[in-house]
Amino acid sequence: MTQKLTIAIDGPAGAGKSTVAQIVARRLGYIYLDTGAMYRAVTWKAISCGLTSNAAMEIIAIAETIDLRLAYIDGKTRVFVDDTEVTGDIRSPEVTGMVSAVAQIAGVREAMTRLLRELARDGGVVLDGRDIGTYVLPDADIKIFLTASIEERAKRRWLELKEKGYAVDLEQLKDDIRCRDDMDCKRELAPLVRAKDAVLVDTTELSIEGAVQTILKLCEEKTRRV
Repeated sequence: MTQKLTIAIDGPAGAGKSTVAQIVARRLGYIYLDTGAMYRAVTWKAISCGLTSNAAMEIIAIAETIDLRLAYIDGKTRVFVDDTEVTGDIRSPEVTGMVSAVAQIAGVREAMTRLLRELARDGGVVLDGRDIGTYVLPDADIKIFLTASIEERAKRRWLELKEKGYAVDLEQLKDDIRCRDDMDCKRELAPLVRAKDAVLVDTTELSIEGAVQTILKLCEEKTRRV
């Protein structure tokens, strides 16, 4: 029987983690666990309840009790909270502007980490985030640190939001990404860092397919050694 690997893909916002992770999971027949969507779902519910990121205790309570479900439907991971689909809503600028602060709340991370570890226990999963290989699954079989320049990441985000009908300024997006990088790297609990055993993949000038093939090759080499 072929070994079912646990694949951790970390990196900053806009590097292409979720796109690459979903394709890798599909090619391998694995389950894709969208960790970013989980934190966004908690943030979305907090905003829906009229909370700001300063309401730590209330947000922790949401993270510990949220009825959150991820479903792979028609080639896409869809997110449901209380049986209501929020796949598009959790990508709004309002959620994006608050999610890093929510993700820094220790109780929220603890609740999400417990859930992720349980889901990944038997392998055959691909996870992406900021701290999967360093904190959530430090013993992951394959660790990738996916990155790209700030300019490229801002451009991708700008195109994505424009396509969804949001009017945003490209230069403001660059500033937002710099700020988010700083917050993610300096947070007290599980900051964004490249794991010592993670393979660096820079997507600034690398296609999505190129990144996917790099990871699939690493998986093939790993299973061959086992």
